[in-house]
Amino acid sequence: MDLTRRDWIAGAAATTLTASLPAKLTASAQTAATGADKAAEAKLAAIAEAMLVDSPESASGLGIDTGARAALKSRLGDRSAAGQRRIADHLRAHVATLRAIDTTPLSAATRTDIDVARTAFETAIEGFALPYGDVAVGGWRNTPYVVIQNVGAYLDVPRFLDSDHSIASRADADAYLARLDSYATQLDAETQRVRSASARGVIAPDFLLDKTIQQLTQAMRGDPATWDVVASLARRTKDIPGDWTARATAIARDKVKPALERQLAVIRADRAKATSDAGMWARPDGDAWYAWGLRASTTTTMTPDEVHARGKEELAALQGQMDVILKSLGYTKGSVGARMTALGKDPRFTFPDNDAGRAQIMALVQNRLSDIRARMPRAFNTLAPGNVEVRRIPPVEEAGAPGAYGGAGSIDGKVPGKMWINLRTTDLWTRYSLPTLVYHEAIPGHVWQGEYSFRLPLIRSLLQFNAFSEGWALYSEQLGDELGAYAGDPVGRLGYLQSIAFRACRMVVDTGLHAKRWTRSQAIDWFASTNGSSVAEVSGEVDRYCSWPGQACGYKVGHSEINRLRDRAKAALGPRYDFRAFNDAVVQGGGVPMTVLARNVDAFVAARRG
Repeated sequence: MDLTRRDWIAGAAATTLTASLPAKLTASAQTAATGADKAAEAKLAAIAEAMLVDSPESASGLGIDTGARAALKSRLGDRSAAGQRRIADHLRAHVATLRAIDTTPLSAATRTDIDVARTAFETAIEGFALPYGDVAVGGWRNTPYVVIQNVGAYLDVPRFLDSDHSIASRADADAYLARLDSYATQLDAETQRVRSASARGVIAPDFLLDKTIQQLTQAMRGDPATWDVVASLARRTKDIPGDWTARATAIARDKVKPALERQLAVIRADRAKATSDAGMWARPDGDAWYAWGLRASTTTTMTPDEVHARGKEELAALQGQMDVILKSLGYTKGSVGARMTALGKDPRFTFPDNDAGRAQIMALVQNRLSDIRARMPRAFNTLAPGNVEVRRIPPVEEAGAPGAYGGAGSIDGKVPGKMWINLRTTDLWTRYSLPTLVYHEAIPGHVWQGEYSFRLPLIRSLLQFNAFSEGWALYSEQLGDELGAYAGDPVGRLGYLQSIAFRACRMVVDTGLHAKRWTRSQAIDWFASTNGSSVAEVSGEVDRYCSWPGQACGYKVGHSEINRLRDRAKAALGPRYDFRAFNDAVVQGGGVPMTVLARNVDAFVAARRG
């Protein structure tokens, strides 16, 4: 069944995801549960509205900054220390509200909604209790550094204004200007938090600060009238009367640029005091910070040593499969990593490092998108819209950005989901690595999975769990293989296996950096030689792990758990197991901690048994 997004929105309140529910309640129990469910969901809805006030950008990203929420469109979230304390206070109040709910009479779906919200809030509260850093409430970008090469308003706000702030009227344009004005305020708020962290001895590694200085310098380069934040508004208000360009230029020149200059000065001051120590072990209270970051990113209690060991075990198993394929292709000598390095240099699989090469990459990505979209009915009974566009990561961000990332668009479909790809150099990509990237970031990965959450209560669209979302994205790469995307293409299948192995390497490298005192160069050398990835690719990766401690470990942990649960469902159901029904149950249950996912799969098994 293929539902349009309008169908989903219209039916969201009344539709039950039966695949994830236990056996039917009796009629009287169902009636009783309905009243209790409504009361509990009303409290969750009120919490969701409060979250939108704390993070107005979320309302715009989901396309719900209209009507009663229209005032949110003129605002940005408060990035000051006081603003962060208020958010933590709000979370504690939300948890108290949720703890007071009697879950006994509730349906499984409502209990899951409460469990998901409580877990996200309690994890974030633990993060806010740490003496420094930035906490993502129901998100994945936790970091000890408020401003760094891939974190900060200087990156977030321009991209957000261009991609997520829609403009169809004078009011929308005025709201854009209000946010542009607030951008300067948020820059100064973060600058002050950087000063405070520095006073505590929390200074990022010198190689991250070098990238940050480069990007901040680029962000304020040239006449403010030509900046992206001005050009975006000018382009989209050409048919709306008003002096929009002049007003935006004045704000950029008189407020934003001075704020950027103040931030750059503070970052440069930190750089003068920085060392090259890469991991959290070298920061004050770094072991405690990393322990929390690892818990938040994996939704498990695994220790760094356990994560490190599991990464090596899973890598060995994956490279065993790769070895067989490489030998069949005539690559028989050297380690798997060395042979993959040689394969990656084969001109048949590389792109020219110029605009023509970039165009070839984008064309291949679009081709793979069309192909995998046609395969989706074989993997799901209920199809998401898959509303996605592919964009290059803005050049101002490329030096510090990951290779790619993606996510769903707005609930109403007016803003499509995005697959962002880093094209600073085409050396980042090979022809055999791009297909699996498409499945991970777009369909059936992040964009596809995010669209299912739109069918759930609003709070579920606001809360995500790194291990689930990234585990699902890796499972999506696996689905590509299982659906025959690499049939007759052994090199393509090598690209898929290398991608999964890449995430096993992440577990080793992340824990190596933060718990085992690996240096940056040690991490890069091990990663590149072990997985056969390019030094250009893994250098950016390693820097990312230094600024987002623990996040990279969630991918393979989540992927392995989904497969473990699938194997358990197969064993329990035997001939009653259905591939499409299992995939529906996992993705329609929304983003959840791994413990909740296990309960959802148990409910799926019980429902299939009847």
